[in-house]
Formats: sequence, C-alpha cells, structure tokens
Amino acid sequence: MTFNPLQERGIPLDRQLRNWRELNVTPIDPDHGDPYTRCRIIALNGIEVESIMFSHQFARHCPDPAVKQQLAEVRYIEAQQQKVVNWLLPGLASVLETTIAYEQVAVDLTAWVARMEPDPYLKRAYEFGVLEDFDHLYRYANLYEMIEHRKAEKIVDNLTEVTPGRPTYLHHRHPVDNVREPYDKNVVDPLSRLHALTIMAAEQQTMNFYMNVGPTYMEPIARQLYQEIGLIEEEHVTHYESLVDPGETWWEQLLTHEYNECYLYHSFMETESDPKVKAVWELHLNMELEHLRLAAEMFKRHDGREPEQVLAPVLPAPVTFEPNKAYLRDLLTNTIDFTTIGTGYVRDMHERFEGWQAAIHGGEKPPSEVVIDENRGKSGREYRLETEGPHPVSSLRADRDD
Repeated sequence: MTFNPLQERGIPLDRQLRNWRELNVTPIDPDHGDPYTRCRIIALNGIEVESIMFSHQFARHCPDPAVKQQLAEVRYIEAQQQKVVNWLLPGLASVLETTIAYEQVAVDLTAWVARMEPDPYLKRAYEFGVLEDFDHLYRYANLYEMIEHRKAEKIVDNLTEVTPGRPTYLHHRHPVDNVREPYDKNVVDPLSRLHALTIMAAEQQTMNFYMNVGPTYMEPIARQLYQEIGLIEEEHVTHYESLVDPGETWWEQLLTHEYNECYLYHSFMETESDPKVKAVWELHLNMELEHLRLAAEMFKRHDGREPEQVLAPVLPAPVTFEPNKAYLRDLLTNTIDFTTIGTGYVRDMHERFEGWQAAIHGGEKPPSEVVIDENRGKSGREYRLETEGPHPVSSLRADRDD
C-alpha cells in the first residue's frame, strides 16, 4: 500500500503540545526487549537532533520574523519529540552498553542504506564507512568485556557479528581526504537525498555522544578509546555531510528534513515489535505530517516550486533494521584495504595518508590496539562474536599465527 505524506493530514500544530505526564514515557526493558527496537530509538533520536539543530541554523540565517516564529513553534515540538524518543532508552544501561548499541545502529543502518542506494558513488561511500563502524563495535565490545565483565551478545543478540573490520588505527586520514563529491540536486534520486541525510544525522549523533561521555570514565583505556574513536566520528560526519549538494536552498533542506522524518517514523512504525514504542512512532508520524505540510507551504511560497519537484511521490520501501552479515563479510573480503585520496578510493598507502598516520600515532600503539592487547591479557583471548564462521580475511582471524 502506497503512502504519500504530502497528501495525508496530521495533527494540527496547536494540538501537538504535550504536558509532563505525556512526556514521561516508560523506557524499554534492556534485558528482554528486541535489540532492534533500541536501534530504532537511537536512529530516530539522531534524526530529531539533526532536525532541531538544522532549524536553529536556519533561524540564525533567516531575516524574516514570521518564518523564524514558525520555525520556533515547530522546533519546540521537535524538541519534545526528541525527549520522548531518547527517554525510551533504559536508564539501567551503562554508557558503554549504549555505545555498543550506537555502533550496532551504525553498522546495520549504514549497511542497509548501502544495499538500497541507487547511486554507485554514494553506495561506495556508505560501504567504505560501514567497515569502520564495524571495527569500532569490535573495539568497544572488548572494552566492555574488560571493564564491565560482560559480553556484547547481551546487547546485539547475535543479530550483528562482532569481529575486526578495517582496523581503527587506519581510519585516521588527512582531513582533505575525508571530503567526498556531493550529489547533484537537479538529477539525484529522491531516495538518495533521504539516505544521505539519515546517515549524516546518525554519525553526527554518535560524534556528539562520544565527545561528551568519553571523559566521564575513570579507566585510562576507556578515556583514550573514546577520544580516538570520537575523532574518527568527526571524520565520518565530514565524509557524509559532503555528499549533500551545498546548492540546496534552506527551503529545500527544510522540506527534505521533514519528509525524512515522516519516512523514518512510518518505516519504524511498520516494523516495530514493541507495541508501546510503536504507538510513539505512530503519534510522532502524525505530528510530522503537519510539520511537512507547513514546510511544503513555505517551500512553495519562498522557493517558488512544488514539493513534488524535490520529493518522492510516495514513501520508498521502509527502512529496515535486519542482519547484514553476508553483505558485511563480502565487503570485508573485497574492500577492507581501501583508504581515501581526494574524493576517490585507493588500496595503496599514499604520502599524505602516511604522513598523517605518523603524526597522529607518534610511534606508539593507538588506544584501539591497546584495548585488544589488554583484554587478551585479562581474559585470555580477545572478544569476538563470529556467528557465520571464521573471519573472511585470513590475516584477521583469531587463531592466526602472530
């Protein structure tokens, strides 16, 4: 059944304000819930945060008081939505458990987007980045076992493998090599717009999370690992945000943000297994339909075009959290040794990459390698969750001869 959010009516804006009791949602059960419910919560929190920050930036560049007022009204409701979504996460979960869930989101959401992406250049950008998030999951899982004495399958539940990806120490690249070529807004597939905005928002959320929670740890290796991977998340935000055409107008961007929120709330409503969480997705979708209508009106008034010239006529197939194990193993086999140069990809280490590596590592092992060594020393072996057999790259197998 097709769903065109531009033709649906949502809840009027003046009826969307919720009181404290309505905002006080019950969090999910961290031990017995669907791990992908937690992933959907994290993903939508990132989408809401991006929408709020975009609206603030728009307001700071907008001279029209009436537009600024409407942005403020919608933004306040978006802020309530963000609180509800993020407060669905269980308070009982540790920061590191939430971190591992963040990386599961990055792995399975980016892998799904890569599989569905129609543009070959954009697809390659997602395939390149996902192998780095995959390795971050492995590093944090080893830290989790070492300092909390628990195993990551408690969180990822065998849905996502935990094993080395492109080694984290190789993610540190010269900043100019993190900038990709943008899509062309005049010819891009509407689905590609949504993909780029979604993954940019997800990575931005992770960057913000790590830069704030990293120094709250006492253990030196934890502080160091969050610092290292936090820097890489900044690279990833650069990588993904550069895919978006900078020529898009503010009105066009506003329209795409609101449409993307409708898309993701509708997608997750269709696939959610927790009835209470599904009810939140349905409520927020009906709010977002009104936000989209208001954005479409401003787009027509100020941009002089019809929304259908930018947006998909109906929502694409739902975004789905699902295992991507075979796909990721294929990427590991064929692309693990890639790095970037300019806006392209190469297998050979080049002078600029090697210079940056030498400067950042300073002749020492980075935290991402130290955490594996330390967990081997404490646990007798590194932590892995390889449900599909040995690692597809022989040099990264656990039983290799060092």
